Amino acid sequence: MNSPANSGQPASGSAAERPVKLDCRGVWKLYGPHIDRLLADPSNRPSFEDLQAAGVVGAVRDADVQIRQGEIFVIMGLSGSGKSTLVRCLSRLIEPSAGAIEFDGTDLLSMSEKDLIALRRTKVGMVFQNFALLPHLTVLQNVAFPLDVQGLNRATREARAMEMIRTVGLEGREQYYPRQLSGGQQQRVGIARSLVGEPELWFLDEPFSALDPLIRREMQDEFLRLQNLLHKTIVFITHDFEEAIRLADRIAVMKDGQIVQTATPEELILNPATDYVAEFTKHIPRGKVLRVRSIMAPHDATAAHHGSLAATLTLNEAAQRVAAADAPFAVTDATGQIIGQIDAHLVLRALSEAAP
Repeated sequence: MNSPANSGQPASGSAAERPVKLDCRGVWKLYGPHIDRLLADPSNRPSFEDLQAAGVVGAVRDADVQIRQGEIFVIMGLSGSGKSTLVRCLSRLIEPSAGAIEFDGTDLLSMSEKDLIALRRTKVGMVFQNFALLPHLTVLQNVAFPLDVQGLNRATREARAMEMIRTVGLEGREQYYPRQLSGGQQQRVGIARSLVGEPELWFLDEPFSALDPLIRREMQDEFLRLQNLLHKTIVFITHDFEEAIRLADRIAVMKDGQIVQTATPEELILNPATDYVAEFTKHIPRGKVLRVRSIMAPHDATAAHHGSLAATLTLNEAAQRVAAADAPFAVTDATGQIIGQIDAHLVLRALSEAAP
């Protein structure tokens, strides 16, 4: 299996240049008495302490999320932080207590049940920690099941299911039953089933957390391979920060139902907004996360360069090349244009700052 690395960059253009696919503003999900009263005044929303005093659980509190087309947007936090509840609000599997959610500019919360079902069947894919495969159906039948629900004829749905089975690397196992597959293979079936309808938006809720560490790493590789191939808009939930920084273009960190920071993996490590975020990041090897672009110096047009390095290389990837060089390297963007320069001193300083 290939082991692609996430460049941290969108398929085309920067994150800020891509259109917003899913726009969530001021979303709340509360459980308890007198919720309408607590949220009656939009200009004076309740604090965490107000909710506690009222005997109300703030599962999601005033969440703002803008997910851009083609990006992997990770929502992370510890158990009970509200990440799964937020995603269920975004997909309207549960109804928010307040707020606004738009999908491609359409008000998701005003959709009829019929339109919402059609949206989920044709534009949204979902994968959960529990694989939820139908045990009496083969791999082929499980993957084709969403197309069966849509009413496609057997030949069409099986042809599309086989194409997706090949895409996730399960060709030859299409007649197996779930009990005959390993955990990783079962998860691949779940992924293939969620993608067979060619969704525009893909929700994954802790999809790999039940897997053994080695299989989990393989599934992360597979996930990145699929994203490089399909360029989906992805909302991915995890409680594992190492998994988050490996997969994400951007990360939203949640605590007590609230998003405390949204940033790229590099920004979270370099500039954590709170002590809570800093605690997540302090044991992460910076060399695996920080990229040349984040520590480069301004380009000196008078300097002689030893060579050039891509701005998206990690410091670990760049370290060996710059360590032995007697001159700085030019740093280039995706078009080959020089945008800065880097030398061994800059790399070593960034890595040493990561030491405990």
